[in-house]
Amino acid sequence: MRVMDTVRELAPQVSNWGRWGDDDERGTLNLIDDAAVVRGASAVVDGTPISLAIPADIGGPKLMGQSSRLPPLRTLTMHNFAFTGDPATGQLNDDTVTMGLQSGTHWDALSHVGYDGQLYNGFPVDTVTVEAGATRCGIDKVGPIVTRGVLLDVARTQATDCLEHGAFVTPQQLDDALGVAGVILQAGDVVLVRTGQMGRFLAGDRKTYERGSPGLAPECATWFHRHDVAAYAVDSQNPDPFPPQDDSVFLPFHLLALRDMGMLQGQNWNLETLADACHDDRRYSFQLSATPEPFTGASGAPVAPVAVR
Repeated sequence: MRVMDTVRELAPQVSNWGRWGDDDERGTLNLIDDAAVVRGASAVVDGTPISLAIPADIGGPKLMGQSSRLPPLRTLTMHNFAFTGDPATGQLNDDTVTMGLQSGTHWDALSHVGYDGQLYNGFPVDTVTVEAGATRCGIDKVGPIVTRGVLLDVARTQATDCLEHGAFVTPQQLDDALGVAGVILQAGDVVLVRTGQMGRFLAGDRKTYERGSPGLAPECATWFHRHDVAAYAVDSQNPDPFPPQDDSVFLPFHLLALRDMGMLQGQNWNLETLADACHDDRRYSFQLSATPEPFTGASGAPVAPVAVR
């Protein structure tokens, strides 16, 4: 079966259209209720914060070399400027940044992809306009994301430093990693999937990191749907395998997660330090704070996620 045929078969099984009303633009983030926030806070044991972001600079990755994913280019626009003319009374520095909003560590909004002329919840794709951007399902509709996070260290569970480019992560591999974690997932949790790809980037092998990625098999959508996961993030540029399994569809899991499930997805998350900490003390759950910058009408935005253990 072609991968796009699998997507179409799975779509009605995992769809959340109408689940939170016909006008909903937040999707599975609605699962993060007060109980999920408290559960996240309760996962804190020693109060250690771990950053899950990569540096926001021109050395960041570009998705397969795409110019639209320009890493952050910072420009100093005001340099030690003395407003009064006297440096003793104060000096000011300011910066501007030019970047792709889906470069670096980021969330994809539900408006990021659609198919058959529709975005999540049946909104037409033409609700995204050149002039206004995403008038539906933009990143500005997301709101605060604070809940329990759970790390699934698929790479370590599979006894490898890094999964191969183009490989599918299967539901069974997610189950295996969850078994190692010893966590019972609950509605509103955010799942972080480690494939080991970020290790390549942090080791300085940017070209290999940019060239491809392992990815989630389409069938993983039923796994996320069954567990009522609020959002997920990966430690690579793409939650889909690249090179793709066949030429019927380029981003199958994008389509199922964002368009059908309404499930936010994160990319370029640095899970290496977190994974080592979780492995060392066998604690794979934590409080996760990961609210994106609310760029109005944007189909994605940078985020500086923090896991607090």
